[in-house]
Amino acid sequence: MFPRLVVLAFILASPALRAQEVLSSQLPAETRTSAAAAESAWLDLRQSPVANSKAQTAPAWIEAVSLASPEAKPGQAGRTVFRIRVSRPRPDSQVLLFRLFFDDKPEAQPTLIAWDESGTQVLRSSPLGAGVDLPTSETVMIPMNGASTIDIEVPGDGKTVRGAYMDWMTSSEVLHPVNVEHRDLIPEPFSAATPLHAPAQDVERFGTVTATLADETIRIGASVQNGAAFQFGIESQPLAALLTFEVASPDVGAPPEIYVNGQSVGSVSLTLPELSDPGYRGEMGALAREMRFQYTGWIRAQKLIPVSYLRAGSNDVLVTAGGGTAVSAIRATQVQLKYLWDKSDYQLVPGR
Repeated sequence: MFPRLVVLAFILASPALRAQEVLSSQLPAETRTSAAAAESAWLDLRQSPVANSKAQTAPAWIEAVSLASPEAKPGQAGRTVFRIRVSRPRPDSQVLLFRLFFDDKPEAQPTLIAWDESGTQVLRSSPLGAGVDLPTSETVMIPMNGASTIDIEVPGDGKTVRGAYMDWMTSSEVLHPVNVEHRDLIPEPFSAATPLHAPAQDVERFGTVTATLADETIRIGASVQNGAAFQFGIESQPLAALLTFEVASPDVGAPPEIYVNGQSVGSVSLTLPELSDPGYRGEMGALAREMRFQYTGWIRAQKLIPVSYLRAGSNDVLVTAGGGTAVSAIRATQVQLKYLWDKSDYQLVPGR
């Protein structure tokens, strides 16, 4: 047995290290599923009691969940390990979709580690998140041939980790068009859109130019002073213009606002996942009549820009968070400009 597994086994068994059982494997019999069902699982990993919460249940392939705080070596920061022991519900269950929900603090980015029974590390992810200090979620595909244990290792006390959603993946043949950019199509649960990729260079296709304004993550606030400002030049006014980006942790009822050359063009449209997605977090104010919802993850945002607001030469675009949103972030910001193409499909409508 490898030393790493010996250390963790000791940690999880030692009361002096504050080992804590978050979810007992002794679940009520009626809540356990058969091995053939391969039901998805949601684990609430918050360490503080939640009002009106009921005892957790899980499908049979989740055997146990525990929490430990290993003793830090001199000169090293403390860390917390959530350990999830699983078994494959069927022989063809080979890849596990693992979506972790957490607060994306720069000093507490979690890492996923998969181990087999001998203590050999099967997978170690890079630190999750972008360090934008917002509630978020990220998905990792974990190969489970031989793996039986998944660790969530996070610096600090682990209170930034909120929950985990797990589901088993199946494979099928996927067809890709030859003459367009290849994109990795990994269907996310709850019908979420695939990640948005910003092209490194301007791309022209069928009379439409796609240009990246900024690929990096930029924090934004609700005021103009805290917005994300972009500038791009055009030779002539286009027929249509579309601004697209991904936004983190937006208030779904108050999407980001767009300003073009100093004029407001309104709020963006969000591509929202199903309401059953655990990424939705409710917020109820003391005098509020309705609950507001924040989506704790990245979702796609788009806005058609009225071409009358654009001009030949330099153009300025400003993105601010929606009203009432203290802070958010955007990434992969790009603009598409549609011009007349020699095969454009349009109609001349006579006046009435």
